[in-house]
Amino acid sequence: MWYREYSLEEINSLFAINMTGFLEIKAVSITPDALVAEMPVNEKVKQPFGLLHGGASCVLAESVGSIASNMVIDAEEWAGVGLEINANHLRPVTKGVVRATCKAYHIGKTTHVWDIQIHNERNQLVCISRLTIAVIKKPKI
Repeated sequence: MWYREYSLEEINSLFAINMTGFLEIKAVSITPDALVAEMPVNEKVKQPFGLLHGGASCVLAESVGSIASNMVIDAEEWAGVGLEINANHLRPVTKGVVRATCKAYHIGKTTHVWDIQIHNERNQLVCISRLTIAVIKKPKI
């Protein structure tokens, strides 16, 4: 499915910057049909009651989905950018690490739709998200 072969180091160099770097999101696996990333549940990602913040789950989902979209296109010419995200938060998380598994529902010329499932360390589903990506001509900088 991927446009070319990618290494975890290459993907993690993208995750290491900006918001994903601040939240310590890291890719842990690239399979033929999925990109998997983890995020520690620490004070950076909790809401005031000590639970994983729903917005942090959305950051994880959108980040892994956006990277995945850019892995299936010619990133020299095109860019995958977030168009819409939704998330259902199913179970609270207070500690540990959450793991997001991102798989494609649809890979089209101008849109991609991704299924991102987030599980806790006990492999319990904590969040399901659907992300739609717009594929646009890369802006000339």
